Amino acid sequence: MGISKETNFAEGQILLFNKELKWTSFDLVKKARNIVGIKKVGHAGTLDPLATGLLIVCTGKATKLIQGIQDAEKEYTGSFTLGATRPSFDKETEIDASFPLDNITEDNIYEVAKSFLGLIEQTPPIYSAVKINGKRAYEHARKGEHVKLRSREVEIKEFEITNIELPEVYFRIRCSKGTYIRTIANDFGIKLNNGAYLSSLVRTRIGEYNLDDAMSIKGFEKILKEE
Repeated sequence: MGISKETNFAEGQILLFNKELKWTSFDLVKKARNIVGIKKVGHAGTLDPLATGLLIVCTGKATKLIQGIQDAEKEYTGSFTLGATRPSFDKETEIDASFPLDNITEDNIYEVAKSFLGLIEQTPPIYSAVKINGKRAYEHARKGEHVKLRSREVEIKEFEITNIELPEVYFRIRCSKGTYIRTIANDFGIKLNNGAYLSSLVRTRIGEYNLDDAMSIKGFEKILKEE
């Protein structure tokens, strides 16, 4: 990336980070802000704490590019666990229902994956950052408050099943902005007349930016300190 101690972050930089597991997107932005020494720092697209992978951080004048980056298509790899559901659609919450896997075949799994292709309607998870009456949906959910979220149209451009090791199903998805992979996991289980939740997720690409070119926040800090 050509980053050094002499880099003018106020003039604008697009930084590619590999977000660590259990960090929030804001945790990473806050750390980056402290390292570069300016307040004008933001990220282009939230990544859940239990997901890892590409998080794009813009500094200074480059923050005006955030919306354009957020609008680009995304690519993910990860895994669903079949045979159970969780209220958050991922590992944040405990299992609330279990199902036998006897009725599931590999053909069923491939067919269900195909059914998601194209424009689909999906409802964001209640444990999400969507705002309702000025509060994040997850804030209501964690207090046990019932809220209704509106469905939205998203596009699934590719949905590849890369491996099946029941109860785990591994995938690669290319999709439009605003797609919740956790919701796809939950809906995948419903379409199988079973249950499923997201057990791992890695964002590998946003538009032209790739995870292969990203750095860790610790590596970024080390570069600037060594310089």
